[in-house]
Amino acid sequence: MEIVKGSLVRACAGRDKGSLFVAVGVHDGLVFICDGRTRKLEKPKRKNRKHISPVHVTISTEGLTNKKLRKLISQYMTRSDCQLTEDL
Repeated sequence: MEIVKGSLVRACAGRDKGSLFVAVGVHDGLVFICDGRTRKLEKPKRKNRKHISPVHVTISTEGLTNKKLRKLISQYMTRSDCQLTEDL
């Protein structure tokens, strides 16, 4: 699946391995990701595309704030908690 702006992704490498993020930008093989807590929208983390995997969920990034971002990720984690533990 293609990673586009608004895609929910899971980090597969690095210190944030296994964490969920939202892609807020894509440029030349790099994806800029945020989670609203450790990586805020004002300063997204730059990740190589091959170090993340899409979760097949896309959200609207229009009017997105750090608080809304935390809430969306939290809701997704509680809604599909069984699937996340199996995938990790």
